Amino acid sequence: MEQKRIAQLYLKEDGLVPGAADPSSPAQDAASLVHGLAKEGYDALLLKDLTDARNDETHGQAMRVLTSVCEECGLFIAAGFNVTRTEDVKKILYAGADAAVILTGKETSEDAAARQALIEESVSRFGRESILSGGDDQAVVDAVLSALEARRLSFSAAFSGLKKNEQGLVPAIVRDVRDGEVLMLAYMDEEAYGKTCETGRMHYYSRERKKLWMKGEESGHFQYVKRIKADCDMDTLLCDVRQIGAACHTGSRSCFFNEVCTLPVRDTKHTHPQQILSEVFRVIVDRKAHPKEGSYTNYLFDKGLDKILKKLGEESTEIVIAAKNESKEELTYEISDYLYHLMVLMSEKELTWEEIADALRRR
Repeated sequence: MEQKRIAQLYLKEDGLVPGAADPSSPAQDAASLVHGLAKEGYDALLLKDLTDARNDETHGQAMRVLTSVCEECGLFIAAGFNVTRTEDVKKILYAGADAAVILTGKETSEDAAARQALIEESVSRFGRESILSGGDDQAVVDAVLSALEARRLSFSAAFSGLKKNEQGLVPAIVRDVRDGEVLMLAYMDEEAYGKTCETGRMHYYSRERKKLWMKGEESGHFQYVKRIKADCDMDTLLCDVRQIGAACHTGSRSCFFNEVCTLPVRDTKHTHPQQILSEVFRVIVDRKAHPKEGSYTNYLFDKGLDKILKKLGEESTEIVIAAKNESKEELTYEISDYLYHLMVLMSEKELTWEEIADALRRR
């Protein structure tokens, strides 16, 4: 197993500075920098936050940079070093980092006790795997290496246990782990399967070029493995990945965009919660943009934020009462009513379900 590569960088309010440079150097664009590091084959990013965590303005800007890094990159990301409160840990993890770094050492016994208490409280709130600590930079690097080893893919089925087609290949259906959208279909041979396990990035066998290839090796649109399942016959793989950029060579997010058969709208009834919530939310947003006479939604928008918040508070109380009454039907109704008013608030404040889902995922 080859040594994992960790890129160390400084996190500033306006971008990132490579670790080999002077920390006071002008920051570089975060997205282009991390894309380049991913293409160079790095496995993790270790970000030392140079901003004051108690300065809401500059630290808030740094956290937005960190969020953009996490969105643009599927590598393991650890950030922090100047963490002194669990609130600092929360901000780092909610920005999307895999781990928050708490630096120990070079402190009085009183400081050491406080830092240890911070580590213990953070572990209890966010989980052992989300907190890294060390007395100096090298100790933190070692902690990142240990975290990478703990997260190394474990394949319970050897390639020999899979059923191959006539060319010795196994088809792999690839979907985005965040929303389940099918992205592409490709094929794996034994080498591609092994490289995927070793690196955590999807590798395939090109039937046209007759060679191994890694998704993103030219485009930078890597696929980071989250989970792989085999079907009941062990002859097809279903791969859940963190897709960076577009999956299709055309620039489309998914290779499946050519409609060849579509049922009439009246015959389709969405039952997936995400689809229903998205549809209702679209109607609410449309009501705000295009008011309709007699619409209760428009009544709430017209009355303003205070009215929306008042209704949301009332509905939350109704949920509590329904739960105490032990009526499943009543509770179901009240929760759906609450969700509707919550989406009105989201529209009023220009929030989207995607933003909420990203925040939940980071928890």
